[in-house]
Amino acid sequence: MVSRLVRSPTDVPTDLEIAQAATLKPSSEIGAALGLAEDELEPYGRHVAKIAPTSEPPGAGSRYVVVTAVTPTPLGEGKTTTTIGLTQGLARLGERPVAVLRQPSLGPVFGIKGGAAGAGLSQVLPMETMNLHLTGDFHAVTAAHNLLAAMIDNHLQHGNALRLAPHSITWGRVLDVNDRALRNLVLGLGGRLDGVPRQSRFDITAASEVMTILALATSRADLRERLGRIVIGFDADGAPVTAEDLKAAGSMAVLLTDAVRPNLLQTLEGQPALVHAGPFGNIATGHSSILADQVGLARAGVVVTEAGFGADLGFERFINVKCRTSGLVPHAAVVVVTVRALKVHSGRYQVVAGRPLPEGLLAENPDDVAAGLVNLAHHLDVVAAAGVPAVVAINVFPDDHASEHAVITRFAAQRGVRCAATRHVAEGGAGAEKLARAVLAACGDGTTLRYSYELDAPLTGKLEALATGVYGASGVDIAPVAAAELRRLTDLGFGSLPVLVAKTHLSTTATPSDRGAPKGWRLPIREVRLAAGAGYVYALAGAMQTMPGLGSHPAAERMDLDADGRIVGLV
Repeated sequence: MVSRLVRSPTDVPTDLEIAQAATLKPSSEIGAALGLAEDELEPYGRHVAKIAPTSEPPGAGSRYVVVTAVTPTPLGEGKTTTTIGLTQGLARLGERPVAVLRQPSLGPVFGIKGGAAGAGLSQVLPMETMNLHLTGDFHAVTAAHNLLAAMIDNHLQHGNALRLAPHSITWGRVLDVNDRALRNLVLGLGGRLDGVPRQSRFDITAASEVMTILALATSRADLRERLGRIVIGFDADGAPVTAEDLKAAGSMAVLLTDAVRPNLLQTLEGQPALVHAGPFGNIATGHSSILADQVGLARAGVVVTEAGFGADLGFERFINVKCRTSGLVPHAAVVVVTVRALKVHSGRYQVVAGRPLPEGLLAENPDDVAAGLVNLAHHLDVVAAAGVPAVVAINVFPDDHASEHAVITRFAAQRGVRCAATRHVAEGGAGAEKLARAVLAACGDGTTLRYSYELDAPLTGKLEALATGVYGASGVDIAPVAAAELRRLTDLGFGSLPVLVAKTHLSTTATPSDRGAPKGWRLPIREVRLAAGAGYVYALAGAMQTMPGLGSHPAAERMDLDADGRIVGLV
């Protein structure tokens, strides 16, 4: 329950102030809403708990809802807060919902984007705990990843019995902080006992294959097997060398003993929220864990989960990778849209993270909204191609205008798609009731799940299918080195894996500055990498960074502790 802050109309409390003013329920009460006995919870403080994975099947009548969006502006369009608000709205209608979310990475928390616990009256609590370390899962992933890296270098130091070719090693190290200075480095400098000199890199923890394995594992046994299948490089004959070959997978699994269990938190209005795993959305799969979804579907009436970025990225991977792996089928997809995003996709405005929005973007202009509808149409096409009923959620901002909402509502009606404006940030679950009703109605329409490609298609064919069927490109241009790697991976037996394309999230193309939904362009593939443990091949389109950097004035500059030891400045 929220203890309302008494403020003047112009003195709006921050998300952190709202979260800190809330009265939280004990974890035992939140767990009881999922049918969990108190002894099934391992408390982390009073308001967070670990729970065990389950092998129970989905409950009769349980519904599975995925939240996606249009192509976001650099500031995001509110998928997480819509997921939370929708969960709260469903509870007000008498449903038994649970929100299932990714854990935020410390890189964005201390960078420009900030945390990912929601906003306003639609947050997951404790907000500070969720954004800062939580129960240590990210650190466990970091430790497991870096243990494998250490064992690789130790193997080279002690004779290299596996004949591992140092130049072929693809396994770097990770850290859950934005730090551009670590993108490229040389290891083993010093004396003979300091290791074998070679070039390497650091990625951010959310980009680790171990993180994606945690998100895609369907059981503890599956997690262990996937860790063993990680390919870290190749031997002198070109054969893959795995974590199992190095005898590292078992100890990695040991480090993930606690991390494999989903984390139980709560929404601002007291509904259960499962927070687990956090692979990045543009260079990995961008979704929370299958294990958390399984718990939710076994114990709740409606599971509301989120897929990272737009439907061309997170939703596509949710369908082609996550659902393929889990065997679960979504009943509906919510496509979040904002007036400002559509105005940006008109091509008439430029939004830069960390800078104020252009004044014209906030002025009433239905024509600008209409000019950007091509982007919403593109994402609705992606959802429709997957055979999932869609609901357009207009995430309302205070500076919106009714005439601009009307443009979106008419467009959705013309497409035969349900649409609802949602005011969950300002009003909590009460502001999301209309959206909740629309989602429940869509869940009754029926899903005929369709993948973008068949697994027995060649890797190049799968990339072509994504380029033309999901991104709107006319084809794929594969660099010679990437084409050679696709042939090599096929020859090594990895040709039947799904594919991902690591590309910008700021447009439907591979060029971040593109707006709307361009057609006739070609997708450039410059590099191909293998994630054998996670179970996919991923291609890099454009210059993608797996270790972000900090901006000139990161959020870290504004965080502190007050005189009473309370956190301030967290956003």
